Amino acid sequence: MNFMAFNGSPLYFWAVSGGMKSFLERLLFPYYRYAKDGDPAPTLFPRVIPTGFIYTMGAPEERMEANGYTQAIALNEMFLGKVFGKSESMVSCDTWQFDDYSRIDQDRFDVAKKASRKAEVFPQDCQKAFEMGSRMAAASRRQG
Repeated sequence: MNFMAFNGSPLYFWAVSGGMKSFLERLLFPYYRYAKDGDPAPTLFPRVIPTGFIYTMGAPEERMEANGYTQAIALNEMFLGKVFGKSESMVSCDTWQFDDYSRIDQDRFDVAKKASRKAEVFPQDCQKAFEMGSRMAAASRRQG
C-alpha cells in the first residue's frame, strides 16, 4: 500500500487556516516523538512518506518574507519532515481572492493586474502543483 500526505491551505493573517492548523495538530501529534537531536528514531511513524503543502495567498512574492510567510512555511515543512521523513512546499502568490472586487472595501489591489495574473500565472502554478503531486506519487510508488 502506498502512502503520501498532500495538503493545501490558503494563508490567512500570516498562517494556515484554522481548519488546516487543527488538521496538522491531529495528524502530527500521535507520531511526534520528543527525542534528542540525532536520535536514530525521531518519529513514531513507521516509514518515510512524501509530504507536501500547496499554499495560496493574496500577497505578492515580495511580501512573503516581510509578512513572515517564509518562516511559517519552513516550520510546517520542518514538522512534517520530522514526523514523515521529508516535505516540500509550493506557493501561489498574488492570487484572485474575490469574485467581485467592487463589493469589497479595499484600495490595495489593482483588479486588472489581479485578473491578468489569474489568467496568465495561476495556470502555471496549477501545473507546478500537479507536477509536485506527480513527483510525490512516483516517490510513494517506489517506496511501496
